[in-house]
Amino acid sequence: MSFIQTVAPEQASGEVLAMYQRQQAHFGYLPNYARAFSHRPEVMASWAALLATIRRHVEPRRFELVTLAAAQALGNSYCSLAHGKMLSELLGEDEARAIAAADGRDALTEAERAMMAFARKVARDASSVSQGDVDRLLALGFADEEVFDIVTVAAARAFFTKVLDGLGTEADAAYREMAPALREALTVGRAIAAAPG
Repeated sequence: MSFIQTVAPEQASGEVLAMYQRQQAHFGYLPNYARAFSHRPEVMASWAALLATIRRHVEPRRFELVTLAAAQALGNSYCSLAHGKMLSELLGEDEARAIAAADGRDALTEAERAMMAFARKVARDASSVSQGDVDRLLALGFADEEVFDIVTVAAARAFFTKVLDGLGTEADAAYREMAPALREALTVGRAIAAAPG
């Protein structure tokens, strides 16, 4: 589940217990990523606040597309699975699988394909982004502030995925319940955690 020992739920107190309870209430189980932050719950709180601020300016479909592109570019199964699942709830399983597996030519507009390519470039090597990359987005109708939003979504995902992968955090066993074809398309890095028991 993780390369480091994390705080067990039965030993949690204070901020860690509060974080665990919030996550348990939201998901119906305690996700592995919450355990990964158990030594520094204030970092998790700061991350959640940053993400909420970024999301406030981005409509859900765009947020999920950019996040999925960044997570896949970074080779992080956990975020790819989580946001691919969200995308499947927004668009349907077939469209989400097509997008995850092959950039979903038929499921995406030209602007969305360019946006995802740009997000992947930001995630992989932001120093390689050029004025031409941004100009392409502007020519497709994106405003400067929307380009900023795409960059911040992708950059924020880089932080979270690198924390999880750096600690060896596996995606929750609950993702094994996803449709196999969608699950396989979204598993781009570490394997999903084994089912309990």
